[in-house]
Amino acid sequence: MSHQTTTEAIATIGIDLGKNTFHLIGMDARGKILLRRKIARGQLQSCLANVPVCLIGMEACAGAHHVGRQLAAFGHDVRLLPAQYVKPFLKGHKNDYRDAEAIAEAVQRPTMRPVPLKSAEQLDLQALHRVRRRRIGQRTAVINQIRAFLLECGLPVRQGLAGLREALPTLLSQRTDVLSPRMIHLIEDLSDDWRQLDERIETLTRDITALAREDAGCRRLMDVPGVGVITASAMVAAIGTGAAFSKGRDFAAWLGLVPKQISTGNRTILGGLSKRGNRYLRTLFVGGAQAILQHPQNWQRHRFGHWLTAALTRLHRNVLAAALANKLARIAWSVLYRERGYDAGIAAQVP
Repeated sequence: MSHQTTTEAIATIGIDLGKNTFHLIGMDARGKILLRRKIARGQLQSCLANVPVCLIGMEACAGAHHVGRQLAAFGHDVRLLPAQYVKPFLKGHKNDYRDAEAIAEAVQRPTMRPVPLKSAEQLDLQALHRVRRRRIGQRTAVINQIRAFLLECGLPVRQGLAGLREALPTLLSQRTDVLSPRMIHLIEDLSDDWRQLDERIETLTRDITALAREDAGCRRLMDVPGVGVITASAMVAAIGTGAAFSKGRDFAAWLGLVPKQISTGNRTILGGLSKRGNRYLRTLFVGGAQAILQHPQNWQRHRFGHWLTAALTRLHRNVLAAALANKLARIAWSVLYRERGYDAGIAAQVP
């Protein structure tokens, strides 16, 4: 069989992505391997440009969305799969060709849910969120270290950023009886790090806010209670228009805001939250729910206020926060996917 005839018969291609080299496995409609190649990154487009339109599978890893958009421009059906979905199809010892073969096998399964391709704008917004989250983690570490050093010297400070920020100048200037000059100098350096991180976080927040104000989906999401500019922009960066989910319940389950199910023998056994999917976005929705719970006087402004009041009498506050976060996530998906504004006076038609 000639190379051209072999290429025309290919129905599915699995690509194992690497930093500089890619490994390709091409199969026909019956699963027979017709193509096995190792190519450099720069050769991928020329290699697949003349291949008839086919199904292409890749693992959802670093650089996969960029490569996926390039191949989708040729008309190919590109699907990104989570690595844990590919693992069961790996046969024998692991190598790059067998990884590509496992991807090609997995992507053909009709019940396999792929990861939607992200646009360049989504990746930019996602990058801003990830850098901001890292800066916040660094700031938390610096603050905890300052507290620890003060506590070692017998100077406890009340909880919260504001309490430490307010007490620090007084402690450094007046408690020289317990703070050595070396310790004072060290804490001052840490305070400078804290100030610089605050400035960088504020700059990133302004950039995210500016991008969110320009996006129609983000503007609609910000009308949902408990959803601010950070949550709205993170949601758009993660799921785009939400078309990857057929209903709001699927989105809430993807976030991990549903009970973990351990059912067997016709018995439904539910545990704690599954905590699967996007941890960052789940944390934001739970934080938004907790913010709503802090202001019960505003509950009746929303249709779910009666449910919230009744649930408070029978659920622990943390359980109620998770249940409310689930409801907010479903409402937010409906607002984003159906391209409609949030109306607190009507029942949200969330499937």
